[in-house]
Amino acid sequence: MGESVIEIKQIDVSDYLSVSQLFNQYRMFYNQPSDIALAETFIKNRLQNNESVIFVAFADGVPVGFTQLYPLISSVRAVKNWLLNDLFVDNGYRKRGIGEALLKAAGSFAKTHGATFLQLETAMDNYAAQRLYETTGFVKQDIASAFFCYRKAI
Repeated sequence: MGESVIEIKQIDVSDYLSVSQLFNQYRMFYNQPSDIALAETFIKNRLQNNESVIFVAFADGVPVGFTQLYPLISSVRAVKNWLLNDLFVDNGYRKRGIGEALLKAAGSFAKTHGATFLQLETAMDNYAAQRLYETTGFVKQDIASAFFCYRKAI
């Protein structure tokens, strides 16, 4: 069996269905119940409202991975950076460089749009993801900060 041809494409709202199944799998990876209707609506709304940017990896035309970016706007710095909130590659396509290609596309997009950084978070026990991030140039940040983070449930 030959290697698949991988294409990374930034999608728009007309392509929201191409990522919905993957987004549902991503949520299930984080112990959420399967809900394809919720996944479709969520992705469609993010794209319709220009609230996120999504890149999808296609292997021979079939969607096999995605990353979703959200803007991080800083008033003080007067710049828009990006939070790489979601990265997922279908189990059958892992270890083929797809995650790295998605990260590269996200970084190129952010740089082209004037960002000074791309930020992400991952679980402390997600060692595979940590290796990927560190080998692609992401630097683990020191948790100590000059700021406190507050949250209020509403």
